[in-house]
Amino acid sequence: MVAASDAAVLHEPVLLDEAMGFLAPTSSGVYCDATVGMGGHAAAILERSSPHGRLVGIDRDEAALKLAGARLARFGDRVRLVHARFGSLRTVLASAGAIPVDGCLVDLGVSSLHLDRPERGFSFRHEGPLDMRMDPSQGDTAADFLRGADGTEIEAVLRDLGEERYARRIASAIVAARGTSELATTSALAALVARAVPSRERNRDPATRTFQALRIAINDELGELERLLADAPGCLRPGGRLVVISFHSLEDRMVKRRLRALASGPATAEPRLRLLTKHVVVAADAERERNPRSRSARLRAAERLPS
Repeated sequence: MVAASDAAVLHEPVLLDEAMGFLAPTSSGVYCDATVGMGGHAAAILERSSPHGRLVGIDRDEAALKLAGARLARFGDRVRLVHARFGSLRTVLASAGAIPVDGCLVDLGVSSLHLDRPERGFSFRHEGPLDMRMDPSQGDTAADFLRGADGTEIEAVLRDLGEERYARRIASAIVAARGTSELATTSALAALVARAVPSRERNRDPATRTFQALRIAINDELGELERLLADAPGCLRPGGRLVVISFHSLEDRMVKRRLRALASGPATAEPRLRLLTKHVVVAADAERERNPRSRSARLRAAERLPS
C-alpha cells in the first residue's frame, strides 16, 4: 500500500507534455492551476517558469491541497494554494492580485486521490459510504440526494449527466430501495444498479454511468465548468493561454462550444480567443498504456487575442 504522503510524488498528471506545450510557461509569467489536485501539473509549470514565475493553485479538496502543498513546498513563495471551487476563478485570482494571468490550466474530473480512497465514496469497486463530495466539508452527499430526490429527478440526473439508457429503471429501483441497506454503501448501490439493468456492455461495469452522473450532480461539475469558462478568458492577458483537459463528452462539448464561440463569433464585449487546437488532443499510445486514466483525456487550448 502506497502511503498518502507518497501518492502525490507517484501520481502522473495526464497529457503533461501536451499541456505544457500549449501553456508555454515563461520565467516572468503568472499562472493558475484551477484544479491543482496533487500538484503534478503545477510542479511542471513552476519548473518551466523558473526562477521567477508564479502560480496560484486552486482546489476544493483540502486533502488534495495538503498533498500539493508538500509537493510544491520547494518552490517557496512562488506558489499560493487556495481552498475554493474552480468556478470562483475570477474571485480567487482577484483576491491574490494575480489578474491578468499568462496561462490557466484546468484538469477536470476525479483523481486517484478520490477513486482510491473508499471513505470518499466515489468508486463502486471499493466498499464505502455514498458520499462523492469533492469537498467533504460542505454540501449534500450522494446518499442525501438519493434519499430526498423524487424518481423523476433521479431519472433526469442519470439520463442527462450519465447518458444512462436505463435511467428510468434504475431510478425506480432506487426509490423502491429507500429505507433498506441497498442504499447504504457504494457496493450496495452498484449491486442494485446491476440488478436493474437488463443488459451488459462489454468491459464496462453497469454502475459506471450511475456513479458518474451522481458525482457530477453532487459536485455541480458542469455548473462549475460553465462559470469557469465564462470568467477564464477575461482573466488572461493578451497572448495568455487557456488549457482544459476533460474526461467525458459532456465536459468536452461545453469546452469546445465555448472556445469556438469566442474564436469565431461576432465582436462583443467578451475577450476574443484564437484556437490553438483545431482538433481535440488525446494521449499518445505510450501514455495510454502507462497511465490508464489518460485514455479518456481530451485537451483543448486557446489564446487570448489583443482587445
